[in-house]
Amino acid sequence: MKNSLEYINDIKIVIDNIPDVEKLKGCSILVTGATGLIGSAVADILLVLNKECGYGMKLYLAGRKVEGVAERFSDYEEGRDFVFVKYDATKQVTDLIAVDYIVHGASNADPAKISSEPVETMLANIMGLNGLLSAADKDKLKRILYISSSEVYGVNESFEPYKEENLGYVDILSPRSSYPSSKRATETLCIAYAEEYKVDAVIVRPGHIYGPLIKLSDSRASALFSLKAAKGENIVMKSLGEQLRSYCHVLDCASAILAVLIKGENRNAYNISAKQAIVTIREMAEAFAAAGGVEIVFDVPTDAEKKSYNVMPCSALNAEKLEALGWKAAFDMKAGAEQTVRELKNMLK
Repeated sequence: MKNSLEYINDIKIVIDNIPDVEKLKGCSILVTGATGLIGSAVADILLVLNKECGYGMKLYLAGRKVEGVAERFSDYEEGRDFVFVKYDATKQVTDLIAVDYIVHGASNADPAKISSEPVETMLANIMGLNGLLSAADKDKLKRILYISSSEVYGVNESFEPYKEENLGYVDILSPRSSYPSSKRATETLCIAYAEEYKVDAVIVRPGHIYGPLIKLSDSRASALFSLKAAKGENIVMKSLGEQLRSYCHVLDCASAILAVLIKGENRNAYNISAKQAIVTIREMAEAFAAAGGVEIVFDVPTDAEKKSYNVMPCSALNAEKLEALGWKAAFDMKAGAEQTVRELKNMLK
């Protein structure tokens, strides 16, 4: 994927919001899930820091196939700008991983796929992290950052943005809970490795992440709405969209991840949320409709669609703990929707 000049400038804007980013100079970093929505944004920032700012980092981008990674980062050269690492979260890692930092973002976050593959979802989350940590050179590893999810909070009666300690109820007998349940278990696994093997581990819990790096097959509402808007098609809503969500542009999410990697406290979790983009699903849809000059229409959801829905009526996140590190978001909902639709239009061309 070729990056536009506007997208590179957007990356430079969010880099300015990463506190003490210069501490990454000269280090080695492995990013798993490097072709995914969040992982690829993290990689984009790191690659720009190297290319534009001379950071001299050794970057390892992990994925299932070298062709997919090479295509996603076609502006760069494999072997010179980054090293490809073959990685499948469902398989045991056999080679020693000797890097300073690991950003572990390999996970299935597509609601439709979670619903149709609950077993694979659970195993990939738990086995993936365990495989990485069991293969890591723990003497060299300075820190691992695990990308969890706001879904770990479950159903909470409060409609106030959740703080990190406000865990609610998850129905463990629901197949859809394969995602939040395994994310909860994997967070505990991080802390278990920190306790038993003295691994420095930090956790981030992103809210609802959107942006132009989505895959065309992504079934998340924000992905579907932004693609419709970019194509000039009306946005179809399958509910009134009254649920309150923390939306965050993917570049803001990636800059927050690097802020926690650098300044977060060992054995701690941090919410990732742009406080100027805590809106309802309906308000999010309206922002994309305005950005694309289209209308919103309503339709009845199918039974299969209902099974994939996130049941949380409120998943707004309080990001004061993250902001205390010195981080801030660059995009509100309006600006983020406009940037996303602009870049998706470029991509679709």
